[in-house]
Amino acid sequence: MPVAETTTSFDLFNPTDEHRMLRETLRDFVEAEVEPQAAEHDRNETFNLGLFRKLGELGLHGITVSEEDGGSGMDAVAAVIAHEELSVADPGFTLAYLAHAMLFVNNFYHNSNEEQRARYLDKVVSGEWIAGMCMTEPAVGTDVIGMASTAVRDGDDYVINGRKMFITNGAIDDETPGDLFLVYAKTADRKISSFVVEKSHPGFSLGQKLHDKTGMRASMTAELAFDDCRIPATNRLGEEGESIIHMMRNLEIERLTLAAMSLGIAMRSLRVMVDYGKERKAFGRPIIEFGQIERHIGESFAKWRAARTYVYDVARRLDLAKPGNRVDSDGVKLFASTMGKEVADAAMQVLGGYGYMGEYVVERLWRDAKLLEIGGGTIEAHQKNITRDLSRDPGRYLR
Repeated sequence: MPVAETTTSFDLFNPTDEHRMLRETLRDFVEAEVEPQAAEHDRNETFNLGLFRKLGELGLHGITVSEEDGGSGMDAVAAVIAHEELSVADPGFTLAYLAHAMLFVNNFYHNSNEEQRARYLDKVVSGEWIAGMCMTEPAVGTDVIGMASTAVRDGDDYVINGRKMFITNGAIDDETPGDLFLVYAKTADRKISSFVVEKSHPGFSLGQKLHDKTGMRASMTAELAFDDCRIPATNRLGEEGESIIHMMRNLEIERLTLAAMSLGIAMRSLRVMVDYGKERKAFGRPIIEFGQIERHIGESFAKWRAARTYVYDVARRLDLAKPGNRVDSDGVKLFASTMGKEVADAAMQVLGGYGYMGEYVVERLWRDAKLLEIGGGTIEAHQKNITRDLSRDPGRYLR
């Protein structure tokens, strides 16, 4: 095939027929199942457990798990498609999905052994069990090395002590914790290790479900407590002290899919402001004909398009089994998260007073967008990481 034909025929956003089918399936599902329930669960700060389990029926919870192990056997591009399309309707619900499928399932899958997979993988891939990941603590966020939680070996067990804060899927409702968590804690060598903790393990409890969040209200956020929480030593992932590698590798797909959520928010915001601009009239003309509105729409489209291209370019090159993509996984989240917030803000401005009302979706998208500049690494952390990585590898500019 001639080079020109190859470059023009390649679809960055749907590189294979399988990716295209996934997107089409998701768009139908989002329209029929996700969109109708989004406003209610945001308003009531409730988690739609039934809808969440339907994602398991679609094979989304195990999207990056091999088919041999019961998953869909897809790649980072597929994960981006899933998070982008779900976020068009309900970013809060999508965040719960991300915490389960990326922070737990993907992380667990790539760092567990066969015996551990046999015990847990089918339960989380199906959505029967709701899972999450515990890294942030009440006094420790970006500085993960400073975490205070400990895990002390005691014969055939480990005893975990500490508190974890802002844990997505930490609760299903006010009284019920999630089912399964990947917990980071310091072991005897003061290095970070990771453990699988079930809600039934003695010493584990739901500290509190956190209420009154600005956005992402359809995902449950909680504080979790580990008070002499005793778990089998067989629930440790890998060797003691090596989980900083697990953490950093999984942060790459986490940040990439959080960036994809911003794409969904921006895509929906663009659609809303264009439709409203054509319908709303002022001084006898549709407001979309006025320069101020054209500026909001034009600049929003360019920002969204640039971010989308960057996100999918990084996704197609990301190897889920290997670390080493931090500069770009940080870069896409740094750029896309701020882009999503700015485009949602532009949509609210175009709609004026109507945009500020809960009746219109942009108000919810605007609230949801802000978290993406904080969760999974703050934009300040990304700026620091990118600068350090480029300082160490100046030749990266030439690639």
